[in-house]
Amino acid sequence: MPLTARQLNRATLDRQLLLRRAPLGVSDGIRRIAALQAQEAASPYLALWNRLAGFDPADLDAAFATGTVVKATLMRITLHAVHAADYPAFHGAMRTNLRAVRLYDRRFTSTGLTADDADALLPHLAAFTAVPRTAAEIEALLESRLGEHGRRMWWALRTFAPLRHAPTGGPWSFAGRAFVASTTPPAPEDDSLRHLALRYLEAFGPATAPDLAQFTLLGRPVVRRVLQSLTGQVVELDGPGGVTLYDLAGASLPAADTPAPPRLLPMWDSILLAYADRSRVIPPAYRPLVTRRNGDVLPTLLVDGHVAGVWRPVDDGIEATAFHPLDEETWQSLATEAAALVTLLAARDPATYRRYAHWWTKPLPAAQVRILG
Repeated sequence: MPLTARQLNRATLDRQLLLRRAPLGVSDGIRRIAALQAQEAASPYLALWNRLAGFDPADLDAAFATGTVVKATLMRITLHAVHAADYPAFHGAMRTNLRAVRLYDRRFTSTGLTADDADALLPHLAAFTAVPRTAAEIEALLESRLGEHGRRMWWALRTFAPLRHAPTGGPWSFAGRAFVASTTPPAPEDDSLRHLALRYLEAFGPATAPDLAQFTLLGRPVVRRVLQSLTGQVVELDGPGGVTLYDLAGASLPAADTPAPPRLLPMWDSILLAYADRSRVIPPAYRPLVTRRNGDVLPTLLVDGHVAGVWRPVDDGIEATAFHPLDEETWQSLATEAAALVTLLAARDPATYRRYAHWWTKPLPAAQVRILG
């Protein structure tokens, strides 16, 4: 019997630790959920607060500082926080894409520089970043070698070189831009692709081949080839509308009527970006409201497992904008979540995401607006 859309929603929430907060430490939590989009420094912290029981932001500070958790450019050519054990394979799987988006871009090729020129600099870059270096220091090194083209070379290398972001302090560990070399070389590409596919299904399955392509931005032929190579480890399931879903053999699936508590998800939360069919979590009418044309993905209210509105910090607490009316029991649960979030932010940055406030000056279809917490 085909899986229903609601079963897929509950599977995602379960594997992403959003049905109940898990009693896990930071490194084990990130290992379970595979990757957290991290282009906004606060988001991995808020993502883990939503998922882990007793989450202490200082634990994530420490994980970044020790390299147990790595922040680097990976899937979808954007910053992610991943477990250090996953980083070599994730980088190995994405390296061809990471190279292509820079080395074959006219902004690079117009300088006369080549991919061979970039590769020749990798050992020097690795040696220079054996200790953390700022972007300005790395640019200066490359300009000393390449003159005016040094800055464009850094534009390419910072995307595909095996570098992780080095913590620089501030409320969310990364107040400035510094880099340090990865000490573990990437795994072979085919092995890396298989590892990434299995980890994706473990954290986001069941999912389609286009879903995996969306999560990674790998080409669909590559994704199909990788999934076909996992015979025996991956099973095929029937999904809504006759689509073929892939999942790990023996993976559990919660019942469709499993309760899903409200959550206040951060900007760019992974569950909003991990599927080609975003309706698993985002009602189609709400997708353009939470995913803006420039790619910004707003902080969202999750109610019964689906996006129901957006939130932002304000002077008096958390302003919650619901796109459809919510009952009083749901509002009370959101208020409890908001009070805990206000406490967390107060110790770090009460006005986090302040630079995205302009989205609230544009019309939002607000059925209800409340100040919580």
